[in-house]
Amino acid sequence: MKWLALPLLASALLTGCASDTGALQRDHGYVLEWIGERPLIDNSHLTMTLGEDGRAYGNAGCNHWFASYRLDGDSISFGPVGSTRKMCAPALMEQEHRFLEAMGKVEHWDVSDVQQLELWPAQGLPLRFWPEKG
Repeated sequence: MKWLALPLLASALLTGCASDTGALQRDHGYVLEWIGERPLIDNSHLTMTLGEDGRAYGNAGCNHWFASYRLDGDSISFGPVGSTRKMCAPALMEQEHRFLEAMGKVEHWDVSDVQQLELWPAQGLPLRFWPEKG
């Protein structure tokens, strides 16, 4: 019976690792919950989709955003981020600016114990996303 426990433990420890290629879903939406150390403003809706074609896009809270991205194992990087140019409330615009700036600093990804996609910059805390339902 003890020999059964080791493979089960190893499997549990590997769940959510970036090396699990099925953990990062392409052509599926993610909803942002945190930008580094700060949660999002109530009722704001920031999203990200990583297309199979190497293009990322979504809603930055006020504007739509887009960028190229490169994925190599657990490394991910985004090209220059562009967006539409609507104006919204100052607090939403500040949050959007922080989000778009943070996306340009992302270097690697992983999946947390609670199944959140985390995009990590070289320094600091990650952007944390939930997979969209549906």
